[in-house]
Amino acid sequence: MSVTMGVSAGAPVTTYWAEHAWLPHVNGPVVEPDVLVEVVDGRIARVVPDSGPCPAGAVRLAGLLVPGQANAHSHAFHRALRGTVQVGSGTFWTWRDTMYRFAGALDPDSYLELATAVYAEMALAGITAVGEFHYLHHAPGGARYADPNAMGEALIEAPARAGIRITLLDTCYLSSGFGAELTKPQLRFGDGDADAWAERAALLKPREHARIGAAVHSVRAVPAEQLGTVAHWAKMRKAPLHVHLSEQTAENDACLTAHGVTPTRLLADHGVLGPLTSAVHATHLTDEDVKLLTDSSTVICMCPTTERDLADGIGPARRLASGGCPVTLGSDSHAVIDPFEEARALELNERLRSRTRGHWTANALLRAGTEDGHASLGWPEAGRIEAGALADFTVLALDSVRTAGPSPRLGAETAVFAGSAADVRHVVVGGRQIVRDGVHQLVADVPSALRDAVAALLP
Repeated sequence: MSVTMGVSAGAPVTTYWAEHAWLPHVNGPVVEPDVLVEVVDGRIARVVPDSGPCPAGAVRLAGLLVPGQANAHSHAFHRALRGTVQVGSGTFWTWRDTMYRFAGALDPDSYLELATAVYAEMALAGITAVGEFHYLHHAPGGARYADPNAMGEALIEAPARAGIRITLLDTCYLSSGFGAELTKPQLRFGDGDADAWAERAALLKPREHARIGAAVHSVRAVPAEQLGTVAHWAKMRKAPLHVHLSEQTAENDACLTAHGVTPTRLLADHGVLGPLTSAVHATHLTDEDVKLLTDSSTVICMCPTTERDLADGIGPARRLASGGCPVTLGSDSHAVIDPFEEARALELNERLRSRTRGHWTANALLRAGTEDGHASLGWPEAGRIEAGALADFTVLALDSVRTAGPSPRLGAETAVFAGSAADVRHVVVGGRQIVRDGVHQLVADVPSALRDAVAALLP
């Protein structure tokens, strides 16, 4: 059965033919063979399952076609820490000191180079949209660049060069702790107060590949009386609003000391929670916290590879999802960039905690990384292989050493529980092929680009 959307007469059509594709179905997604996908003006115009052999003139995509992955939480500059922070021991707080050293070395030009390479790595991993949690606003010491959004503009330009989409989540970051001034490394994060943050953030403009959202860094970084300013800014624009929540027990303890309530209650009392808000991590929650999040339908963004890398703990994702919170996935600090590993880890973490299996189906985990992830970033028209959706999709090999063997009808299970970024063969964004046969088409040598960008930050 084919599904078609209306298209302009004479509009050029690009036709892709996939050996297998993960498609929406009234009873839940299914893997269909021989799927024809026609693209017009960057959107899917027609999907024809079981279409027969690949027709002449179509682009043949061997493997399993799935929607492009949405990386719902990224700090692009953290990619420079990979490997460096694995020497010795420590905690989240000692890791943060190393992170500040790299943050202090960046300027708009070096950030553009690094972010372009990082987003190209994401494209190679099957990611077609990223939510960039951006708080590195100003020059070291807090001085303003001539363009107060020079660093944000670099982050908007970088995905254009790498061929993917972005939601720039401009982040309000005003204090180093409850009632504490910013420390020297943090001065470039701050705007003085939330009104000044809002004035600067309002200067950012969306582009075809870029949308603008907001973020509260955390309850320790934005004074309680200013949380509402950020929430109002996002609400007036119907923009995504993201916030780090209860990643560390130390933050919870400090919030209780300062305000007598948990971080979740503080956010709720100041209008931050809701269906357009994503709470990132949500690791250490009370029963009341869980109820506040589920009652408000707040999105929960889990970042399993970072949460385990930083020894954060395992959040109650299954309990939150059962209560009605959509769950999304992010690579956060980029200890690895692999959306299939994030999805797999969400389920496997829950297995370790509960000592039982089967908390999420493969279909549910793929939805977290595609449709729900895109929606949380303000791209509700992406994340599905259906007529009218943005033509953003990824193809994984089903014949690699990791994926060979299972029946193609188990393609979703194979992708989530066996596949990896290394199995991504093709990536299409807006109908344009960004990755072909595992090679990025816009960034000639992604490993070299990463190496050079990181080396430029080292003393």
